[in-house]
Amino acid sequence: MLRFPLALLLACCPAILQAQAQPVPITTAKPGWKWTMDSVHTVVNEVRAGRSLQPAAWPNGSRVAVLLSFDVDNETIAIRYGEPTVGSLAEMQYGARVGLPRIMRLLDKHEIPASFFIPSVSLAITPSMADLIKKSGRHEFAVHGWIHELNMTLPDSAERALLAKAVAELTALTGQKPTGYRAPSWNFSPNTLAILRDMGFRYESSLMADDAPYELVQRGQPTGLVELPVQWILDDAPLFDPRGERYMNPRDVARVWMDEFDKAYEEGTMFVLTLHPHVSGHRSRIVALELLIAHIQAKGAGKVWWATHAEVAEYVRKASKLGEPRAR
Repeated sequence: MLRFPLALLLACCPAILQAQAQPVPITTAKPGWKWTMDSVHTVVNEVRAGRSLQPAAWPNGSRVAVLLSFDVDNETIAIRYGEPTVGSLAEMQYGARVGLPRIMRLLDKHEIPASFFIPSVSLAITPSMADLIKKSGRHEFAVHGWIHELNMTLPDSAERALLAKAVAELTALTGQKPTGYRAPSWNFSPNTLAILRDMGFRYESSLMADDAPYELVQRGQPTGLVELPVQWILDDAPLFDPRGERYMNPRDVARVWMDEFDKAYEEGTMFVLTLHPHVSGHRSRIVALELLIAHIQAKGAGKVWWATHAEVAEYVRKASKLGEPRAR
């Protein structure tokens, strides 16, 4: 087994090494039935869905906004636990080598924009991905951690240092400063929202409190930060693992996505799909995306706004008169 000690991975950033040396507080979990209502309210209100930012109408008379997003994790999935194998690294390299080019050809064929949430280490391993994504001029780069770290386990200083490093590296590698964030593993630490606010992010896309965009609220106070919610139903990773207990045929998954789109179209809301090049970039799995695109184009001809996450975030911000994100 190849072993890559965490110290080696972080050697390029002394600030992160120093932050990693700080111990993570150990707490003893108390079952919920022993909680006081004050404790319940404190925990529940730390990060909460605020007012809906669902617009009265989407641009150009569209009935629904469709947001395709790709989490370009690749080798970082194998590395983040510190003990990758040659086999796992090869499996993840497929995402950059084969999966992403196959996905880009499909998007280019239909001239569809998308948002690419990328751990900066993933892009540093294969910097040619940046030019491939930038070529059409339609797509957006956004942050997905530094090395797909488990941010829920990190102290504030380490999480903050890693995110600052990720933003700086993505900006240097792509020529575009990202305005959006998606948490690795779709979860927040107790410090994540405060860090995002301090760093000036304009939108976030990791949480699941609605089908429509909404404003994030922290401890009862509006933040001005737009949430573009995700859902495991609309993620390829849980259901496309052939070694997992929940594996589904890609054509069956496509049917679920079509039904989700149909309801979004009926309700006039938003459809957010999350895919991974190392997952959906495989031959039998990209069929699901092909079927979905064909279905959307047939049902929603002329009534679908295909947009990046950043475009939707700014549109709903303006439509709802949300104003600028508020620092702490």
